[in-house]
Amino acid sequence: MTRDLARPFSAEDCQVQSTADASPVKWHLAHTTWFFETFVLGRTGGAFGYLFNSYYESVGPRLARPNRGLMTRPSLQEVLDYRARIEEEVLARFDALEDTRRGLIEVGLHHEQQHQELILTDVKHLLSLNPLAPAAFAAPADGGAFRPTPAERSRTEFSGGGGVADIGHAEGEGFAFDNEGPRHRVYLEPFRLSPRLSTCADYLAFIEDGGYRRPELWLSDGWDAVRTGGWEAPLYWRRGEHGWTLFTLSGLRPLDPEEPVCHVSYYEADAFARWSGARLPTEQEWETVAAETPVEGHFAESGRFHPRPSTGSLFGDVWVWTRSAYGPYPGYRPPEGALGEYNGKFMCGQMVLRGGSCATPASHIRPTYRNFFPPSARWQFSGVRLAEDA
Repeated sequence: MTRDLARPFSAEDCQVQSTADASPVKWHLAHTTWFFETFVLGRTGGAFGYLFNSYYESVGPRLARPNRGLMTRPSLQEVLDYRARIEEEVLARFDALEDTRRGLIEVGLHHEQQHQELILTDVKHLLSLNPLAPAAFAAPADGGAFRPTPAERSRTEFSGGGGVADIGHAEGEGFAFDNEGPRHRVYLEPFRLSPRLSTCADYLAFIEDGGYRRPELWLSDGWDAVRTGGWEAPLYWRRGEHGWTLFTLSGLRPLDPEEPVCHVSYYEADAFARWSGARLPTEQEWETVAAETPVEGHFAESGRFHPRPSTGSLFGDVWVWTRSAYGPYPGYRPPEGALGEYNGKFMCGQMVLRGGSCATPASHIRPTYRNFFPPSARWQFSGVRLAEDA
């Protein structure tokens, strides 16, 4: 799937890094391979280890993240050859691997799914800076005209009765990253979640009511981000003489008022919630409802790579910001060794998102999955589901 996602892109597309927060497609292809070479095959990778290590300090020195786009060599073909070589070696040695290293293969597969999503988000940001607004993928066969059924539209709110709830991944219930546990108890007050994701029409009303000009709606750091970044609308929204358009991975398209609003930061989501007379959910509220809801929705396998009008599912289309800071659960301990750097060292200054998006592989998501980004991040497929106290 990773190779299929990268196939539409030229060598030039795969080389450039549009922001320090993103990485070139070529780097994603190589880094996910380096993960298997380092942790499964037990090799440091030599020069490739220096170039394609992401943030594992205990493994060795690495190329500074903002310089990944300057790495014209190895070529894209050399990286693809590297992938094929390491994949063949892992498969050839699989039967002889001890259980611990087989477990690392499972981690590596889920890690690669994260980078499949990052390939899409990062190349979208890159192509959005091209004045020609090029399309990476063909437009959906339905022309973007998908609409929920009346039954889907009539879904009532998700609600939680409050009280004690169990949160987090339970041992023995399939794969989960270390930051999803330990399972523990929390106390919740009664709450309600909106039956649908907030739409472009909802957010457009916020804009037209002066949302980006009203400091009383914003957190202090958020208001600074609005002024510093010149924010006037979500990322990829463009105002023209004929109205608003969106840049998508299928090129420019008119804004669809029924689609979920997407590519908003935590700061924007929080300000919009205040303006709406509501709030963002906590991750514990979201998970208690999600635990009783089928993991169904619009994910990457559809090939649309763009949110569609909400069907009432709690999963897919856009990641939803929660008001929960990303931190360790009670009793959390990072794994020993280099993989202890995977999640634990980022538990500061980030906010939790839940639910997956139209760029997330369907088999990657589950009710306990915790995504996290800085509150100013906008280039991810992030949106809003409102909540309120019952």
